[in-house]
Amino acid sequence: MRRRFIQCDVFSPTPLRGNALAVVVDGEGLTTEQMQLFANWTNLSETTFLLEPDDPEADYKVRIFTPEEEMPFAGHPTLGSCAAWVASGGKQKHADRIVQQCNIGLVDVITLGNELAFVAPSTRVTPMVSSVESELLQAMSIDTSVLRRSTQLNNGPHWQVLELGSADDVLAVERDRITWPDFTKHGFDGLAFIGLVGRYHQNSNNNKSTDADYEVRLFAPTSGISEDPVTGSLNAAIACWLDALDELPDRLVMSQGTALGRHGRLSITKEHISPQPRILIGGATQLLVQGHVEL
Repeated sequence: MRRRFIQCDVFSPTPLRGNALAVVVDGEGLTTEQMQLFANWTNLSETTFLLEPDDPEADYKVRIFTPEEEMPFAGHPTLGSCAAWVASGGKQKHADRIVQQCNIGLVDVITLGNELAFVAPSTRVTPMVSSVESELLQAMSIDTSVLRRSTQLNNGPHWQVLELGSADDVLAVERDRITWPDFTKHGFDGLAFIGLVGRYHQNSNNNKSTDADYEVRLFAPTSGISEDPVTGSLNAAIACWLDALDELPDRLVMSQGTALGRHGRLSITKEHISPQPRILIGGATQLLVQGHVEL
């Protein structure tokens, strides 16, 4: 069947420097197996399929796939899918937001200046298991002296996050030299998402433009992704973690993809609104390919 198709670049002001996303606009009628097969074929970090929503509050429904598995929620697929839905003629039900339905429920997407932004889902924060922390440090050849703290975050995906002393420490990790442990023994069911985060300081070697507050990296060795260029859901979880620690300012800029030659930039905005504040994760989306695919 001939289906509308869009490929976009998300979370970079410069086309081709963010994270690519494939969007099958007309996803109705495809089986889970067909979706997974196509996502494996595109070989992008995520591929999405737009469907009619089941929830009357939602504007559209999305299913999100990595090359190896379906994700309950992801950030750059949320913004890219929303931009593709709008470009394909979608009409929102609510004047102040677009409502996406995905496997974690409903996610609001709003316009923030010239960018789209999604409302960060609630995030469960728990301590990282000490044995996991030790194995990750060893696997990535990170000296314990540069570890600031660690945590486990869950906003749909489960993230093991190490905060290092600086952005330079994050960028010093050599991806090709990592030897990952067996994650199944820790009860991860074979799934592992490992995030690194470190603050940029004035004397940083890597922050020439001084436009970012933190550098983030994401490794997903069990999902067919050695390193993800830009990861909105991880950055959302980190922002919620900082907020829980009372360390989140009203605005942050997060950098990701530097180690891959990308220029990912995510804006984190904390809005003090009633009945409770909300955290917005925003970024630029470029629609680069528009056409059809036979599926």
